[in-house]
Amino acid sequence: MPYLTQARAPLTQEVSAVNEFGELSSVSVPAERALTVYVDKRELVTLMTLGAEPELLVLGFLRNQRLVRSPREVESITVDWDVGAAAVKTRRGISDLRARTAKRVVTTGCGQGSVFGDLMDEVDQLVLPSATLTQSQLYGIVNVIRQQESTYKSAGSVHGCALFRAEEMLLFVEDVGRHNAIDTIAGWMWLQDMEGTDKVFYTTGRLTSEMVIKSAQMGVPIVVSRSGITQMGHQVAQRLGLCAIGRATNKRFLCYTGAERLQLQPELADRGLRSSG
Repeated sequence: MPYLTQARAPLTQEVSAVNEFGELSSVSVPAERALTVYVDKRELVTLMTLGAEPELLVLGFLRNQRLVRSPREVESITVDWDVGAAAVKTRRGISDLRARTAKRVVTTGCGQGSVFGDLMDEVDQLVLPSATLTQSQLYGIVNVIRQQESTYKSAGSVHGCALFRAEEMLLFVEDVGRHNAIDTIAGWMWLQDMEGTDKVFYTTGRLTSEMVIKSAQMGVPIVVSRSGITQMGHQVAQRLGLCAIGRATNKRFLCYTGAERLQLQPELADRGLRSSG
C-alpha cells in the first residue's frame, strides 16, 4: 500500500460578518484551499478542497479517473499545504498520461471544474452486484445523516457524502464539492480493500451522470441523495441497473431507477405528509 502523509487541515475559519440588525459578529466558514496534484513531477489538476483527507482525495481522484488501477501502483502521496501541492509518486509511471488527460469534460459539479477521460465510454463495461435495500433501512440512513455532526451545520456551504452498510455508516466526508467527497470515499475503500457489494452511497448533492458513474466504478449499486437527479444521471443509472433514490428527507423519497432493488414498506411512510405536501 502507498505511503500517505497525514496533512489534514482545519476545516473552518472564523470571519467577521454583519447581520440584518447591523451587528458585527464572528462566524465560521468552510476553509476552501487549492491543492495542485503532481503525478511523477508532472502537473495534473488543481482541486479545490476543505483539506479534510487530502491524500485519500487524491488517491480516489486517480481511481475514479481510471489513471491507476490499484493503490499498489502508487508508491506515495505527499501533501504540503505550505505550497498547496500533492506529490504523487507511482511505482512504474502512468502510460500515456498526457494523452489520457488531454480531453477535459466540463462538469456541473462544484469544487471540481473538469474531469479527464471518457467515463461514459466505460459505462457498458461496469457490472453491478445484486443488492437490495429496505425502506426501513433507507429511513435509517436518512436519520443517521440528520444526526451527524458536520461542518455544514456549523458553517454551511459544503457537500457531504457517506458510505453505508445497511443503516451502519462506515465513513462520512465533507468537502466544498460532492465530487471531492466521493473521490475521498473511493480512496478510503481502496485502502481498506473494500468491495461495494453490500454498500449504499449517500450524497447531499444532486445525482449527475458523473456521480452515478463514480458510484458504479466503486461497485456500489445503490445511491441516495437529499437532492434530485439530472436527466443524464437518470439515463446512466437506468443503463447500469443502479438504484437511484432522491429527494430523501424525513419519510419522503423518490426512487428514480432500479426500483427492484428497493424493498418497499409503504406502511412506514407518514400518510400525513401526502395531504400536507
